[in-house]
Amino acid sequence: MTGEGESAPPAPNSSPARLIAIMCLAEVLGMLSNATFPALIPEFRQLWGLSNTEAGWIGGVYYGGYVAAVPLLVSLTDRRDPRAIYLLSTALGGLAALGFALLAGGVWSAVVFRMLGGVGLAGTYMVGLKLLTDLVPDRSQGRAVAFYTASFGLGMSVSTLAAGEVAALAGWRWAFGSAALGSLAALLLVWLLVPRPQAETPPPDGHALDFRPVLANRRALAYVLGYAAHVWELFGTRNWIVAFIVFGFGLHPAERLPAMSATQIAAVVLLLGLPASILGNEIAGRWGRRRTAGVIMLICALLSCLLGFLAGLPPWLLILVLVVHHTLLMGDSSALTAGAVARAQPGRRGATMAVHALLGFGAGFLAPLAFGVVLDLAGGAESIVAWGLAFVLMGLGPILLGLPVLARMGRR
Repeated sequence: MTGEGESAPPAPNSSPARLIAIMCLAEVLGMLSNATFPALIPEFRQLWGLSNTEAGWIGGVYYGGYVAAVPLLVSLTDRRDPRAIYLLSTALGGLAALGFALLAGGVWSAVVFRMLGGVGLAGTYMVGLKLLTDLVPDRSQGRAVAFYTASFGLGMSVSTLAAGEVAALAGWRWAFGSAALGSLAALLLVWLLVPRPQAETPPPDGHALDFRPVLANRRALAYVLGYAAHVWELFGTRNWIVAFIVFGFGLHPAERLPAMSATQIAAVVLLLGLPASILGNEIAGRWGRRRTAGVIMLICALLSCLLGFLAGLPPWLLILVLVVHHTLLMGDSSALTAGAVARAQPGRRGATMAVHALLGFGAGFLAPLAFGVVLDLAGGAESIVAWGLAFVLMGLGPILLGLPVLARMGRR
C-alpha cells in the first residue's frame, strides 16, 4: 500500500481507466441490496404494521452497522491488504441479503440482517476506494474518486429499480435474494480482475484505531465534517424518497399519474446523481473544492427546507423538483471526498477515509430514523406538514454544520 504522493503503478494490463471501470461496476453490483428495504417501505409498513419510526429504524440501522465496523476495517487498509478485506466484506453483504430473504419476518429480524449488510458495506465502499487509489497513479486519483463515489448513487438507483421490479413480479423475498447475486458477481470481478496493491511504504506507527493524527489534520477534517452534513441530508432523503412519491401522488387520485411506478421514478431521480457528482468534481477542480461545495450545499439545503411542503404539487412538477434537488444534492459529494483524500497525511489515507466514513455514515444512520420520528410526531405520513418538517430537519444539517465548517476553513 502507498502513502500520499506515492501511489503504486498499475499492474500489467491494468490501466487506470480499466481499474476504475472494474471497481465502479463491482461497487454497483455489490450494492444491489443497499436500497431494497427503503424502496419497499410502503409494502413493509402494511405487511408488518410498521410505524414510521420503526421503518426509519430499519432503514437507518443499515448504516449503523456500517458505522460500527468502518473505523477498524478502513483504517486496517494502511496495514493490511485492502483487497482481502474487500472480498470478505462483499461475501458478508451477500449473506446478509440472503438471510433477510429467507428469515426476516418482523422488525428485529430485519434489523439484524440489515445491520450485517451495513457491516458488509463498511468493508467494501471506502475500502474499495482505498484499494483503487492505491492502484492508480496520482494524476488519475481525482477522477478515480469522482467516478467511484458517483457510482454509489448509481448503485442506489439500480438497487431501487431492481427491488421494485423484482418485488412486483415475485415478491419482496425474491427482491432480497436476487440482490445477493450482485454481491457474488462483485466478489468474482475483484477477485479475478483487480490486482493486489504493492506495499511501498511502511505502515504508520501506533494503533489502527488511533485517529488523533487524523483529527489534528484540520484541513482534511473540514472536508470530513462537510461530508457528514452532506450525508445527513442525502441519506435521509434517499431512504424516504419512494414513500414521499407515493404520498405526493396519493394527493391527486383524480389526476392522470405517470405510468412509471414510485420505485421506477425514484431510480431515475437517483440515477441523475451520477453525472452531477462527476460534473461537480470537475467544476471543483477549476473553481476550488471548498467554494464549489459551499455554494451547492447552501442551495440544496434551502431547497430541502421547502421540499416536503411541495408534496401537493402536480405529479410531474413534483418529479421535476425531486430531480433538481437530488442533482444538486450529489453535486458536492465527490468534491468533499476528493478533498479529504487529497489532504490526508502520508501513510494515513486509510485512517483519514475511516474517519470520513465514520462521521459521514454515522449521520446517514441517524438521518432516516430522525426523519421517521418527525413524521410520527408531526402528524403521520399522511400530513404535508409532517413531511415538510422532516425535510426541514434534513436541510438543517448542512446549514448548521457543513457551511460553517467550510467557511471557517476559508478564513484559515
